[in-house]
Amino acid sequence: MDVILSLIIFLPLIGAIMLLFVPRESINTHRGVALVSSLMALLASLVLWGHFNPATDAFQFQEFTEWFQIGTVKINYFLGVDGISLFLVILTTFITPVAILGSWSIRKHVREYMIFMLLLETGILGVFLSLDLVLFYLFWEIMLIPMYFLIGVWGSKNRVYAALKFFIYTMAGSLLMLVGILTLFALHAEQTGIQTFSFLQLRDALAAGELVLPHQTEVLLFLAFGVAFAIKVPLFPFHTWLPDAHVEAPTAGSVILAGVLLKMGTYGLLRFCLPLFPNASVELAPWVCGLAIIGIIYGALVAMVQPDVKKLVAYSSVSHLGYVVLGIFAFNLIGAQGATYQMLNHGLSTGALFLLVGMIYDRRHTRLIADFGGLAHRMPVFATFFMIITLASIGLPGLNGFVGEILILQGAFLDNILYGVLAASGMILSAVYMLWMYQRVFLGKIRHAENEALTDLNLREKLILTPIVILVVWMGVYSSPFLRPMDRSLDRALAGVQAVRAEDTTLEIREARLLQPLPAHRTDAVPQND
Repeated sequence: MDVILSLIIFLPLIGAIMLLFVPRESINTHRGVALVSSLMALLASLVLWGHFNPATDAFQFQEFTEWFQIGTVKINYFLGVDGISLFLVILTTFITPVAILGSWSIRKHVREYMIFMLLLETGILGVFLSLDLVLFYLFWEIMLIPMYFLIGVWGSKNRVYAALKFFIYTMAGSLLMLVGILTLFALHAEQTGIQTFSFLQLRDALAAGELVLPHQTEVLLFLAFGVAFAIKVPLFPFHTWLPDAHVEAPTAGSVILAGVLLKMGTYGLLRFCLPLFPNASVELAPWVCGLAIIGIIYGALVAMVQPDVKKLVAYSSVSHLGYVVLGIFAFNLIGAQGATYQMLNHGLSTGALFLLVGMIYDRRHTRLIADFGGLAHRMPVFATFFMIITLASIGLPGLNGFVGEILILQGAFLDNILYGVLAASGMILSAVYMLWMYQRVFLGKIRHAENEALTDLNLREKLILTPIVILVVWMGVYSSPFLRPMDRSLDRALAGVQAVRAEDTTLEIREARLLQPLPAHRTDAVPQND
């Protein structure tokens, strides 16, 4: 277990290197090597889960090596996992083989495609497991390159535009984050005499008062990190790159993008912004929650009018990720549990929706809702899978989406009743656009002759979707195995902001008491002299 985190990260990379030595013509071998490599990473992550101790908030299975040195500055290879990152790692290792199995329709440059898929998995896993800020930044940037090529080479008609837009948005945010990392490093070195990029050292120094950030500096640092993460989420109004990237990306690219890549943004907000910048987090929380609620409602309304099924699902991500951000910035355990759980739920349900859209596109070569209708008559198994995932996406009780959304709404109501009411309206809108889309695509009579010849799901496609449906039901009816390991780590992540809030509340009470008028002088209680 000493190197299990490195094993999880680099097994896909080893598979990518092996593919370089496979002849270009051996398409089935390319698929097989990529699938086996990703499945081995999944197996290793399940072993990690089996040995994980949920009773501690400490980072477990830590790996630390002095990596390289620039002058007096050391960059360390520092890994660790806690209850927040554990299931995001498992989600990544689960979604990747599913996406690879869903890529059988790829015929062009299959070897290069599979190499980029495995490199992308390595980059994402490194983000979730890095405890050195520079290492985190490097993995963050590594992820950008394969996704750029997956969209730009294997995407649809406007793939180059979408790939460039994705690259520019993400790179702009990354540079802001790099400035924030270097500033935090310099301030820590100046005040403590210790040069470090270790997240744990920086967090503990801030908590102990050894590192003190001036108010304006803390706000600027929060924005430097927060904007980078908000772009990745994407939080309104930084969302405009997402629909283009989703629509133009190949099916597997959309699955990875929705399933795990967007979670890097919400993970960053929870992992770094709250513990490192608690005062700024509390101060700016109303703004962040406001943007999250706008995203929830805006994303749902725009999804409702989309003529393209894939674009509808893309805009639904803007709405659903708004819930996650709202849960994080509710600053209570219930909201944070719901946010973390909803990251997993969204990865499964929205990833599955993109897989389903890709399956029908492979048959009809169109994604326009108007080109369908009555598909349930020709594809009953496909329609059944689509209905289950649709119901999970809108939060039907008994399926995974309900657990995450109800916890987030509880947390929002505890924080601010208005936030809870506005966020709840997004659930209604979600049901409207998803069920209306399902009605137009699957129900009624077959309106187009091209749909008469459609074939139902084959064995490979059923094998892809079945484990997702099993997880969707399992997480909906028995969430405890997933929620329990998160509790201690979430408590630790929220400790700083909760302390700031408690201090602010105490000050407000004291100020209120000082402003209360003195009691009136009661002359009747004073003895009178004769």
